[in-house]
Amino acid sequence: MNVKDLINAIADIKDSRSISNEIIIEALAEGLEKAYRKHISCPDASLRVEVKEDDSIHLYQQRTVVEEVDDDEIELALEDVREENPDAQLGDVIEEEVSISDFGRSSVTLVKNVMLQKIKEASKQVIYDEYSDKVSDLVWGVVETVEEKFVLVNLGKTLAIMLKNDQIPGERYYDGQRLQVVIKSVNKESKGAQVMVSRSSPDLVKRLFENSVPEIYDGTVVVKAVAREAGERSKMAVYSNNVNVDAIGSCIGPRGNRVIAVIDAITDKNNPASHESIDIVEWNANFVEYVKNIMKPANVLAVIPNEETGNLLVVVENDQLSLAIGKRGINAKLAVKLLGRKIDIKTQDAVEAEGIDWYNEMMLFQAKEAARLRQEEVDRARAKAEEEARIAEESKTEEAEVAEEVKAEETVITEAAEPQVQQTEETVAEEVKPEEKAEEAEKPEEVKEAEEEVKEVTKRRKPKLTVKASEYVSKFEEFADAKKSEKQTATTKKRKNTKSKEDEEDKLLKEKIESLKNKEYEIKPEYTEEEIEEFNNAEDEHWYDDDVNFDDYDEFYDK
Repeated sequence: MNVKDLINAIADIKDSRSISNEIIIEALAEGLEKAYRKHISCPDASLRVEVKEDDSIHLYQQRTVVEEVDDDEIELALEDVREENPDAQLGDVIEEEVSISDFGRSSVTLVKNVMLQKIKEASKQVIYDEYSDKVSDLVWGVVETVEEKFVLVNLGKTLAIMLKNDQIPGERYYDGQRLQVVIKSVNKESKGAQVMVSRSSPDLVKRLFENSVPEIYDGTVVVKAVAREAGERSKMAVYSNNVNVDAIGSCIGPRGNRVIAVIDAITDKNNPASHESIDIVEWNANFVEYVKNIMKPANVLAVIPNEETGNLLVVVENDQLSLAIGKRGINAKLAVKLLGRKIDIKTQDAVEAEGIDWYNEMMLFQAKEAARLRQEEVDRARAKAEEEARIAEESKTEEAEVAEEVKAEETVITEAAEPQVQQTEETVAEEVKPEEKAEEAEKPEEVKEAEEEVKEVTKRRKPKLTVKASEYVSKFEEFADAKKSEKQTATTKKRKNTKSKEDEEDKLLKEKIESLKNKEYEIKPEYTEEEIEEFNNAEDEHWYDDDVNFDDYDEFYDK
């Protein structure tokens, strides 16, 4: 049976669902096996499917050789088998190719259903593996279908669902629209893997800032928390790991271009009325300061926690209550989402009317926070010291192990080298033969003395015997020897160059001294003979003796 046309016919399924040919052929083989068992009415029949290089598929039925046959679809008689194969034995498995051209309509339908089921399962697994690791990641999608309660978004390899509560209120969608969405969840269901996407998730704002702000992408600025009321307002707490980098300024960007790019990505261009603002606040390890930053632009006087319920009492100035709550309570909602606690916002007069000494309680809570921060710093320092000590201990242990290995290798090398040294000494002793001794006795005295001098010079110049161990050389020793030889070679070369240069300078200096010694010196006058005559002639008159009144010069300089 040729399955090439069949594979080509379902190539679109493979391409659209990323299913390989192997999975399709495996599904086809399983369908053929089930269909043939149904065709011969033997569910226990053993079959094998083989697909060859020419895209042809062959079906083989396997039977076991027995003495007495109970089921001819599973077993074969030994006598019948030996007529064709005399070497057959009991228990052998005989394969025989069977024809599938006479399959009925029900068998073909069964093959089709098995293939479809296998392809669905494979497609479900491929989609799940593709998107299960991308939860909360930002992806691009194209709107496929817009329904009243959901929107189908094509992600390229599958269709994702965006429910009503995952959409930005007031945002309009249409077919073919390109959107940036975050993957909310991936579920395995009986009908297939289901991918859920969202446009209202706080992760959308976080991922957009990661793409727009390099400091967030490289980890210099960390996004601690994001709270969002989609379509209205978002609040993001950030922190800088570098004291020289302003976390809030990095997110805003020059002239606000970074935050504007994020706002444009979450704003519907077809609906100018929809506009979502983003507040960026600084995260602080001190809980009181962090709450004050979150409640901005309201001025917070005190933050008092309730240890029993875990709620927070936030005290603001009398004229700051509406500003702290915000329009339609949006500021208070975002603060609750960021802190994960319920917040009770009250004015200063209202708290005093209830008899609460908010100032003392505030100071007590601040003292506890300061003690907690100090303890955390101590714990971090202790953990860091323990980690450094552990690393140092591991390093010492490794060095000790290496030293022991090197010592053991040196012991092996020494033991292996001793027999070679002894053998070399014996060989040197055996080099002097009796014939050579007789020849030496016949030599004259002068020749013997000359030979003795030559031997003495040779002995002084003879290099030392190098001991080598050929039984075992470790990789560590080879590496160390190579490094040592390279270093020695470089040092020797440097010394030779230095020595040769010094010798050359000494040689030139000696030659110069010898040439100066052999040179005859003659004192020559620095002036010509005529000039010397003028200097020696005392009777000549000079210009500076003629009519020069030096008193005038003295008066001039005195003035």
